[in-house]
Amino acid sequence: MGGEMSKLLIVYHSRTGGTRQMAEAAFAAAKEEADAVLMRADEAMPEDLLAADGYLFAGPENLAALSGAMKEFFDRCYYPVLGQIEGRPYALMICAGSDGDSAARQAARIAKGWRLREVQPPLIVNTRAQTPEEILAEKTIPDAELDKCRELGAALGAGLKMGVF
Repeated sequence: MGGEMSKLLIVYHSRTGGTRQMAEAAFAAAKEEADAVLMRADEAMPEDLLAADGYLFAGPENLAALSGAMKEFFDRCYYPVLGQIEGRPYALMICAGSDGDSAARQAARIAKGWRLREVQPPLIVNTRAQTPEEILAEKTIPDAELDKCRELGAALGAGLKMGVF
């Protein structure tokens, strides 16, 4: 791992656009630093995980848990790559309406099972959407929050490129 061939895989799911904006911001910054790939959770396959040197998983918290589409990605890919990606770096981004901690814990527990190495605490963006209308509405993530996503993407990309991880 490390060196110029380092590849960062960003896997995301988004229902109302918030997580997509976060993932796209991280991807834009990461690809300036390293080879980065942005994939929707329903498209990412075990071979995509095997081909990457590090990961950024981004998903919304739905009903106090990781979104079903992100969970399905982990369910589908977990056993085919188990024991083959140990020690690789990862980080998490969660788009939440209230706190996001439960979804972050759930994703971190899956990553721990893969023996991935967390390189930064989860980045949780709280949209404060509480009513059914707010929850279902398309999200616009503020620039200040997207800057944090860009910083995370750049740090992961640079860390992979420099062999820090």
